Amino acid sequence: MIRLEKRPEPSQAWTYVTPLLAVLATMIAGGMLFAILGKDPFVAIRTIFWDPLFNEQFAAFSRPQLLVKAGPLILIAIGLSLGFRAGIWNIGAEGQYIIGALCGAGVALAFYPLEAVFIFPLMILAGALGGWAWAMIPGLLKTQFNTNEILVSLLLVYVAEQLMASMALGLLRNPDGGGFPGSRNLGDYPAASNEELIAGTGMHWGVVAAFIAVIFAYILLNRHRMGYNIRLAGQAPRAARFAGVNATRLVLFCLGLSGALAGLAGLFEVAGPAGQITIDFNVGYGFTAIIVAFLGRLHPVGILFAGLLMALTYIGGELAQFMLGLPAAAIQAFQGMLLFFLLAGDVLTNYRIRIGRAEVA
Repeated sequence: MIRLEKRPEPSQAWTYVTPLLAVLATMIAGGMLFAILGKDPFVAIRTIFWDPLFNEQFAAFSRPQLLVKAGPLILIAIGLSLGFRAGIWNIGAEGQYIIGALCGAGVALAFYPLEAVFIFPLMILAGALGGWAWAMIPGLLKTQFNTNEILVSLLLVYVAEQLMASMALGLLRNPDGGGFPGSRNLGDYPAASNEELIAGTGMHWGVVAAFIAVIFAYILLNRHRMGYNIRLAGQAPRAARFAGVNATRLVLFCLGLSGALAGLAGLFEVAGPAGQITIDFNVGYGFTAIIVAFLGRLHPVGILFAGLLMALTYIGGELAQFMLGLPAAAIQAFQGMLLFFLLAGDVLTNYRIRIGRAEVA
């Protein structure tokens, strides 16, 4: 008889080993998936993880893209991780990402074609406030009416997507675009463009913001009273209540900060790599960031490396689609396997496997 026995305390060893085992298991299961699709699994895995960085034929383009893809993932995941640590589950970062992009792009297009130094900082402020305001909807509903923030934040993603489609077809549509949906290209508007800071590296202001967020989150969690409250609320909710932790303030802080960071990610993306608001502007960064947060064990430094790894799967996945003809759905399934194996491995962090009959009391 195989049974699970709860550990007195979570295993620290399994906590750190599980991400590595999850990556290894994902490679094995992903290889089996690629083999079923008629592709050489070893070539597919090499194309995803090795070629973007070390194959000279592709590395010149792929290496800068690593930071471009990792920036929004890290920025969103840092915000989500703070709430997850406190037991506050914001699953709607994708919607906050969209609203941040809409607000930032709206500010830029409102001033078009004015060239002024204050436009881009104003876009940053608008993007952060847009994401914050969208996250405050589930935050206020939870604190005032005890609604489930998981459901509310998730459903608001679909509202944001419809709002984005409406804007791309209406208010923000390019008047010189011949009737096609989509806004003006902000890359052609220097005052609102998030260009590379160092040519050929992929480093732009969104990447800088992601690194700043990592440092900020580390200091907050380890050197600030709010960070202590976050950790206490997640590890021992009853103790947090007895210690006088203000639950309402904690919910609003965590949801607001995660929304603001997601909104910033959307702003930097629309002003940089994406360049414009379109019907299909969002590419799932808000959902993928959930995987990044857990793969990084909700630790700021871990999230930094997890974001780079997940960005590599994006770049390698696109390369595998081009070189090997793999369908996009297979790459998405490959990324989903990572979260599946990570959560499955976390069972061993909290439980031991016992073989034999259970003793009768």
